[in-house]
Amino acid sequence: MTDSTTITVTLDDGTSTAVERWGERGPVLLCVHGMGGSRRSWLRLAHRYGDRFRIVAYDQRGHGESAHVNGPMSLERGVRDLENVFAAIGGADVLLGHSWGGAVVVRGGLRVPATRVAAIDPMIVQVDDAWYDEYVAELDDAFRLTGDARDAATRAEYAAWHPDDRAGKVHAVHAMTSAPIRGLRDENRDGAWDLCAEIARYDKPLLLMMAGRAESIVPGEVLDRIEREHAPTVRIVTFADQGHSLHRSDFDGFAAVLDRFLA
Repeated sequence: MTDSTTITVTLDDGTSTAVERWGERGPVLLCVHGMGGSRRSWLRLAHRYGDRFRIVAYDQRGHGESAHVNGPMSLERGVRDLENVFAAIGGADVLLGHSWGGAVVVRGGLRVPATRVAAIDPMIVQVDDAWYDEYVAELDDAFRLTGDARDAATRAEYAAWHPDDRAGKVHAVHAMTSAPIRGLRDENRDGAWDLCAEIARYDKPLLLMMAGRAESIVPGEVLDRIEREHAPTVRIVTFADQGHSLHRSDFDGFAAVLDRFLA
């Protein structure tokens, strides 16, 4: 299954996003990418599940074909974008997100009538400035190249990735700048980004697929807290030997866990 259709959805602040759909039958699985990703970060998932799910994904602000939309970048704005897309496509059965997108679906899952939510190493709390500073420096260095030269460099850097994942990365960063990442740092301070309380009272099935502790984007003390205080509807699965992008590095293991959750 490779065919897809793409539509433009206007968001409630007048900006817009590209929404892509794969598959023609089954429940709707709405996917939200993380930093440095795009809607096409989910190509591999679409090829795996598109014969039994309708996979839908969109470009978050500052990424993919929304690279020109640099803000606002608050987590609340990201959740509003999810709500807008959810309404525009007529709803979804399952939400799935990675990293920043994982935070969006965890919080958004309490505000839209999806039946269940899954998140891949979600940003449960805002990460510290040092993490952002390192990431922005890497992006600024990579983004000195533009156009075809940037695409070629991206393909070379991610040569070890699955071809679908590599193609998604090229799409994600083709026209991207570091501005939206700076916005995610600067517009989400003072405790605005902390999902622990939501996880403690979650009212529907929530699957948290976490990277190994040394590699997770979530601090160890926060992982300890959610393991102690999560709602009965929450299941936490740790991929002890995997990093933050575990759905790329261990796709089969990730898919096996997701299969059980979706079943």
